[in-house]
Amino acid sequence: MSDVEIKTVGFDARFPNTNQTKHCWQNYVDYFKCISARGEEFKPCQDFKAAYQQLCPNDWVAKWDEQREEGVFPTKLNI
Repeated sequence: MSDVEIKTVGFDARFPNTNQTKHCWQNYVDYFKCISARGEEFKPCQDFKAAYQQLCPNDWVAKWDEQREEGVFPTKLNI
């Protein structure tokens, strides 16, 4: 059996409450802004991606991805 490291997103003082909806949203937005500015290989961008993948329900991400592709996402992601 291989060693599997399980990690969760660390504490973010901007989101002190147990409801992580805003935390999810902000990491999703930050990831796409980050890759727009720095590229996908930039380490902090990957941290945002890991965070939103852990925090956000798959259905939300699918909806937001679809909105981005259609050009109707409610937030500007290009810097």
